[in-house]
Amino acid sequence: MSDIVQRSPVAARREDRQVKLVKMASFGAGEKSTMAISVATALAILLLWWLVSALGLVPHLFLPRPDEVLTQIGLVYRDGYAGASLSEHILASLFRIVVAALIAISVGIPLGLLMGLNRWAKGVLDAPIEFYWPLPPLSYLPLMIIWLGIGETSKITLLVLAMFAPICLSAQAGVRSLPIERVNAARSLGASRLQLFIDIVLPSALPEILTGIRIALGVGWGTLVAAELIASTRGIGFMIMSASQFLATDVVFVGIGIIAVCAFTFSAAIRFLETYLVPWKGKL
Repeated sequence: MSDIVQRSPVAARREDRQVKLVKMASFGAGEKSTMAISVATALAILLLWWLVSALGLVPHLFLPRPDEVLTQIGLVYRDGYAGASLSEHILASLFRIVVAALIAISVGIPLGLLMGLNRWAKGVLDAPIEFYWPLPPLSYLPLMIIWLGIGETSKITLLVLAMFAPICLSAQAGVRSLPIERVNAARSLGASRLQLFIDIVLPSALPEILTGIRIALGVGWGTLVAAELIASTRGIGFMIMSASQFLATDVVFVGIGIIAVCAFTFSAAIRFLETYLVPWKGKL
């Protein structure tokens, strides 16, 4: 009996018709998690910090060891700093950042969408925003003090100005990146102007808006130290500046670490919103 089994023409045609699914190679960073790489990098930085400080390559006054910074965190948590507890400093800074962010978002997103949809709005608003945005906050800090005094209003206004431009320009970029084919398709199906805005424009601009908010929050935390230079007695920025005047480098590192943790938490929250609100981002 022959070992060769002949295939019938029908079976051969069926096998030829079978579609083979081939997974396309990813491009760029891909979809795999980078958590392990980030953790390894953070541990390497901590190890390098410990080695530099332990070997005395930098004077101890300027670079304390990581364990000394951890000890100082406990002392500041227990005893407070500059007449206020650690929680009071953190809450004061969080209040300023959150209020400023809410104002910048509530004003920046509508104006950015309007600039993307209307030529006159873009022409009127684009010049002043592009003029002041590159300016460092410290350059117009004296004006905030002269115009608004030394209360909370000047601090929050400074943070609003720092966060407003990235949000506004990102919303505008999100509208202008909308493919015209999508708009024409909605119009051909009889969509009204309101439906076009709610169902087409806003979802298309949302990824850019969320990215702008994340960038703006980073800028806001970076501006916090400058904002709390204005006659503050509470706040992480105030704590950093006060400790630097007395060369308390370990306290400065404590404040920097707290700002970093807060900024990372805010950024992670925005990333979570991105996965929930715009799950298609990076997949189309």
